[in-house]
Amino acid sequence: MLERASLEALTASYTRQGAMRILAEARLQEIEDGLAVMGEAVRHTELRPPETGLVMLRGRIGGDGAPFNIGEATVTRCAVQLLSGEVGFSYALGRDQHKARLAAVCDALWQSDAHRAAVERHVLSPVCKRIDAERTEIERRTAATRVDFFTMVRGED
Repeated sequence: MLERASLEALTASYTRQGAMRILAEARLQEIEDGLAVMGEAVRHTELRPPETGLVMLRGRIGGDGAPFNIGEATVTRCAVQLLSGEVGFSYALGRDQHKARLAAVCDALWQSDAHRAAVERHVLSPVCKRIDAERTEIERRTAATRVDFFTMVRGED
């Protein structure tokens, strides 16, 4: 999940890596709705059709200890090329091949100067707003259960 500081930085100025991070958290319907507005621009050919496999997850104790294998995660990847020549890639957790394909299309469109603003406006910004709203709600609910502990100091010397 994106941290709040990085989320705010991405909404001000998207990078390709930032755009892909947002697409990773996007829901399929959000990507579909955003691309539906763009119409003919999303025509593409598949360079690598969506395929599902496993990746090994690695971790470190304390963030700096020796690496160890935690387990495996299912990932779907895809590569597409727009008719204008831009190539887009995506890796998505899970088995949703349609989402992986649409995320790759968004990546390719984002690389095109002609379509970048539309992708940011219709796909990335709405997803960022939803993520931000969900995090705000979680923070609000967490704050309601917060307990502040304090120590009473006796007045004796």
